[in-house]
Amino acid sequence: MILIASGNYLNSMLELITVLLIFLFVLALTYYVTRWIAGYQRTRTARGNLSVIEAIRVANNQYIQILRAGTDKYLVSASGKTGLRCLRHFPRRSFGRCRESAILPQGRERAFRICWRR
Repeated sequence: MILIASGNYLNSMLELITVLLIFLFVLALTYYVTRWIAGYQRTRTARGNLSVIEAIRVANNQYIQILRAGTDKYLVSASGKTGLRCLRHFPRRSFGRCRESAILPQGRERAFRICWRR
């Protein structure tokens, strides 16, 4: 409708192609800038001594997390609206045994109780 009304079909098509190319350029620029910022944040958090190994959502805004502090200490913490609470801490060597015992045929509940006692 607008393309035909302008009278010059070739000029209208060039405008359309130009607008599409500008749109694709902005879309690609947004994609690469987002990836760059994500990479920057990942390297920034990887340099620290504290990292989240695993997290599970228990209820709305409540999580249980396994955190690595330094190189040889692991913490199990609960976080929610009221704050953060350390439930248990254990060294690296017992963490590996807990992961191995979780696949035993006795079941996950028993494996969790065994790990919790250590």
